[in-house]
Amino acid sequence: MVVKCAGCADGTELPFAFKMAFQPIVDVAEHRVWGYEALVRGPTGESAHSVLSQLTDDQMYRFDQAARVMAIETAGKLFTDPRARLSINFMPNAVYEPRACIQKSLEAARRANFPATNLMFEFTENERMSDPAHVENIVRAYKALGFWTALDDFGAGYAGLGLLARLQPNLIKIDMELLRDIHLSHPKQVIVSGIAAMARELDITVLAEGVENEAELTVLRAAGIALFQGYHFAKPGFMSLPSVRGLERMDVSLAG
Repeated sequence: MVVKCAGCADGTELPFAFKMAFQPIVDVAEHRVWGYEALVRGPTGESAHSVLSQLTDDQMYRFDQAARVMAIETAGKLFTDPRARLSINFMPNAVYEPRACIQKSLEAARRANFPATNLMFEFTENERMSDPAHVENIVRAYKALGFWTALDDFGAGYAGLGLLARLQPNLIKIDMELLRDIHLSHPKQVIVSGIAAMARELDITVLAEGVENEAELTVLRAAGIALFQGYHFAKPGFMSLPSVRGLERMDVSLAG
C-alpha cells in the first residue's frame, strides 16, 4: 500500500481560481489528433502568467496537485477518442515522493473514467536542476506506472543532451526558438535533423511545438517529425477542444 506524504493530506484550498485550456497535438502521419496539452488559464481565460504570478512557494504542491486533477477531470468530460493522450505539465520540485504524490491523479482518472495510461507528464527546466537524481526518480517511477514522460523546451537552457541521456523520457518537445523560421535557416535545419535522428536511435518520440506556418511544417516533416503542436493547427481552446486545421482525410472535430 502506498503511504501518502504529509502534503498529500493537506486539504487547504488555494486562494485563487483557475481553469484549463487544451491545445491539440497532431500526428500528421496518421492524420489524427494524437492528444492535447492541458494549459493553465485564469477563471475567465486569462493568461497562465496571471495565475502563476499569484503562486507562492508554500502553495506549489497544492497547485501542482489541483492542476493535475482539474486537467484530468475536464479531459474526462471532453475527450471522445480513447486513444487521445493528455499531456500535463508538472513541477518536479512539487513532487515529494512519486508514487505517493501520483495518487490524487489516479483517483481523478478513476472518477473521470479516463485511462491512466493515456496520461503524459511533461516537465521543463529553464534553470539547472538542484536535484537531478530526484527528477530521474520521478521519471523512472512514472514510466513504471505506465505513464509517458516528456521533456519540454529541448535545446534551450539546461534541457540539453546531458539531461536527455540521464532521464530518457518517452518524448522530447523541441524548443520553439529552434523551429521558428527554420525554412530560412540552414543551421537550424541541420540541428533539428540531428535531434530527430538521435531520438530515433534512442527510441524517443519527437514533437515540434510552436509551428506557425506551412513552410516550417514542410521542413520539419522532411526531418522525419510526425507530431506537431502550434497555431498553424489550432490555438488552445478554453475549457474546450478546438477545431484543428490542416489534417486531411479525417473529421478532426471527432478525433479527441
